[in-house]
Amino acid sequence: MFRQALPCDLDQIAAIYDHIHTEEEAGRTSIGWVRGVYPTRQTAQDAIQIGELFVAEEDGVIVATAKLNQEQVPEYTQAAWTADAPSAEVMVLHTLVVDPQCKGKGYGSQFVAFYEDYAREHGCRYLRMDTNARNTKARTLYARLGYTEVGIVSCDFNGISGVHLVCLEKTLP
Repeated sequence: MFRQALPCDLDQIAAIYDHIHTEEEAGRTSIGWVRGVYPTRQTAQDAIQIGELFVAEEDGVIVATAKLNQEQVPEYTQAAWTADAPSAEVMVLHTLVVDPQCKGKGYGSQFVAFYEDYAREHGCRYLRMDTNARNTKARTLYARLGYTEVGIVSCDFNGISGVHLVCLEKTLP
C-alpha cells in the first residue's frame, strides 16, 4: 500500500493538492495552504526527483502522500525540542496529505505508522514534523498518535506569510 512515488504518479498527486486547495477555498477545511503557492505540482515533482516523496495507494489509486527525509527546516531551530537528538537520528515528515475524497478511512494514521517504520529502518529514533496551527484536525490526529507539540513558531513558511508553525516530536523506543 505504501511506496516511493514515481514520475507517473504526478498527476494523481497534483490532483490531491488541488482537492485540498478547493476544500480550503470553500471553507470546508482549514490547513493554511494557498493554491499556486504551496503545495504545487512542482513541489511534488521536486520531491519525486530526489526520491523523497511517498504515496499510499488503494486499488491503484493514490489516496495520500508525504515527503520523508532528514531535513529539519530552519524554523525548527526556534522550537523547544525535548530530545537532544543527533541530526543523523532525526526523520522528518513533511506535507502529509490525504485526498479529501478519501477522508475518514484511517489513511492519515496509517501513513504516520509507515513513517515511523521508515524512520526505524533508517536508524532514526527521533521523529519530527510540523503543521499549521489552523490545521486542528492534523493536530488532533498527531496528539492521538503520541506526538507532542513542542512550540509554535510564527514565520513565513513555504511562501505563505503569517504562518503559526506547530512543531511536533516523538521519540521511538
